[in-house]
Amino acid sequence: MNLIFYIAAGIAVVSTIMAITRHNAIHALMYLILSLLSVSVIFYLIGAPLVAAFEVLVYAGAIMVLFIFVVMMLNVGMEKQVEKSLIRPSTWIFPGILSAILFGVFIYVLRAFGSEQASPAPIDPKQVGITLFTKYMLAVEIAAMLLLVGIVGSYHLGKQRKKIFHRFLKRTTEKT
Repeated sequence: MNLIFYIAAGIAVVSTIMAITRHNAIHALMYLILSLLSVSVIFYLIGAPLVAAFEVLVYAGAIMVLFIFVVMMLNVGMEKQVEKSLIRPSTWIFPGILSAILFGVFIYVLRAFGSEQASPAPIDPKQVGITLFTKYMLAVEIAAMLLLVGIVGSYHLGKQRKKIFHRFLKRTTEKT
């Protein structure tokens, strides 16, 4: 189990460093998703399967997909050649290798430790929903409003506007 922990931790550290150092935002977000998935494997290994599931569903699933959507929407006016240079197969080799290693570790953990680790008290999804929408309702509503503001703001920033030149500026640009 120590070896699996170190492999998942190594993948988390390497992919986080790669997420910080990438110049392309989409590549950085993909490395960040890989980092979050490896952290979820670590949570599962230390005996917190519910936290691991939340890590995958909430962080790696919903929030990262929203970030990728916003970044892709803001890059609406990218030129075709820039897009083609970003989709080279050589850029996906290293993240693909890291993802394959993490997938192998995840499958091994599920087969080897899945039957041994049983949670002491299973948590019903109904209990999670009742807790979220009674005790923590204000936090859920604030998070929903923040996500809505982020989506509306990204749409506003990414919207193409017609450029209007002043009539004097138009003449000066036409003469040169």
